[in-house]
Amino acid sequence: MNSEWFECKVRFDKTMETGLLKKVTETYMVDALSFTEAERRFLEEITPFISGEFTVTDIKRARIAEIIESTDAAADRWFKAKVAYITLDEKTGAEKRTNQSILVQATDFQNSLKTLEKGMEGTLGEWVIVTITETPIMDVFHYKKVDSE
Repeated sequence: MNSEWFECKVRFDKTMETGLLKKVTETYMVDALSFTEAERRFLEEITPFISGEFTVTDIKRARIAEIIESTDAAADRWFKAKVAYITLDEKTGAEKRTNQSILVQATDFQNSLKTLEKGMEGTLGEWVIVTITETPIMDVFHYKKVDSE
C-alpha cells in the first residue's frame, strides 16, 4: 500500500518572545494511509511539544509527489514547487505538460531553487519549474515503522 501526505493544522496558545500568550495555527505534513491514521500520527508527534490545550482544526489530503529535504541545519522553511514534466505526443507531435507538486526544505527562496534543481538531477526527460512558493508548513512527519508491525 502506498501512503499519502496529509496537511494537518493545529491551533493552540503559544508563548511569544515577549512572554505573552497568543493563539496560533501551525501547519504540518504527515505521511499516512488514511485520515484516521494521519490524525493519530499527528497527535503522537505534536503532543510532546505543545503544553496546554490544543485543537486539530483541519486535515486534508496534500497532492505532493515528492519531498526534497535539506541537510542544512538552518533550512527551517518549506517551499512548494510546481514542476512540469514535458513529453511529446508521438502521433501529433504536440508538447504535453504534466504538473506535479514537490515540497522543498530550504533556508530561503534562492536556496529552495538550488535544492530543487539538485534534487531533480538525473531525472529522465525534460522538466521546467512553473512556480515556487513559500508555505506555512512547520515540519514534516515521515512514517516510522514500529517493531510490532
